[in-house]
Amino acid sequence: MSKKNIRIAIGIIAIVSLIAALSLRQAGLVEADSGNRLLMGTFARIVAVAADSSTAKKCIEAGFEQLELVNNSMSDYEVDSELSRVNRRAYEGAVKISEPLFEVLQRSVAFSRETNGAFDVTVGPVVDLFRSAGKKGVAPGEEEIAQTRLKTGFEKLKFDEQNRTVKFAVDGMRLDLGGIAKGYAIDKAVEAMQECGAVGGMVDVGGDIRCFGVPAGGKEHWLIGLQDPNDTKEVIGTGKTLLVLKLSDAAIATSGDYRRFTLIDGKRYSHIVNTKAGYSGGLTSVTVISKNATDADALATAVSVMGAEKGLALIEAMPGAEAILIPSKTGSMLIKTSGTEKYIK
Repeated sequence: MSKKNIRIAIGIIAIVSLIAALSLRQAGLVEADSGNRLLMGTFARIVAVAADSSTAKKCIEAGFEQLELVNNSMSDYEVDSELSRVNRRAYEGAVKISEPLFEVLQRSVAFSRETNGAFDVTVGPVVDLFRSAGKKGVAPGEEEIAQTRLKTGFEKLKFDEQNRTVKFAVDGMRLDLGGIAKGYAIDKAVEAMQECGAVGGMVDVGGDIRCFGVPAGGKEHWLIGLQDPNDTKEVIGTGKTLLVLKLSDAAIATSGDYRRFTLIDGKRYSHIVNTKAGYSGGLTSVTVISKNATDADALATAVSVMGAEKGLALIEAMPGAEAILIPSKTGSMLIKTSGTEKYIK
């Protein structure tokens, strides 16, 4: 591109940005953008639309505060987190837990029942098995997988609602909330932003996103790009965009094996594993659109485990939910649920 064309392009971008800013100002609103921050093992970004700059910035910090709180409670990487404490002690005896963690575990069990176990937060031992196998470079055998699966199963979680405790029925169990905690954190961040005075906003944690209220930039909708899972770019949001989704008061979550996986003898093992079969496959990427991020996150994980046919049937039966699936086979066409087109720009 010539210097003249670059100047023209920059000028056009500046004009578009100015028009968007003027549109918001005419409505008496301003927006603030946090930019990317490292959180929950990925990049997080919050955009807030509010009556004034000070309120917008406060809403952003209120949102991040909730993200931090959920991460500190539900991370299985932090040895001092509430979840890690449960994993260490819950077989020895019932462990009293906070209301947010109890809520997430209760919702997780509900998703497990609804998906016939495809979504299961007791998957920790199987995840650990494949993680360890990846370090050794040797895939686990069927017998080893079968023995590990004996330590999993949502029905082995024992709750006491009155005392708000959880207990493991089997020794060696470990909870992994990687398929739901991020979505829950996003929903809590949105609640905090709304309470703080935001009339619109977007919370993005590693590509799982929830948008609400007045869109940024004076647009009619929040516009979210769906990245090509076969693109080799390392940074989320910088690769090739397959399509653009237009959202209003909705959330999306994407699960897949294209970023997090274990490679053993040239074979890719997804970080999303099945407590019944010990592994999952068939879909490179699953994107679910729902009203809230908790549902979207859990359902995207479940569909990744279930595969295209059963996964599509699950989403089609759920009011307000849609899905876009990308099969693992190279060159495969996108698979979409019946109501997805209304979200595509």
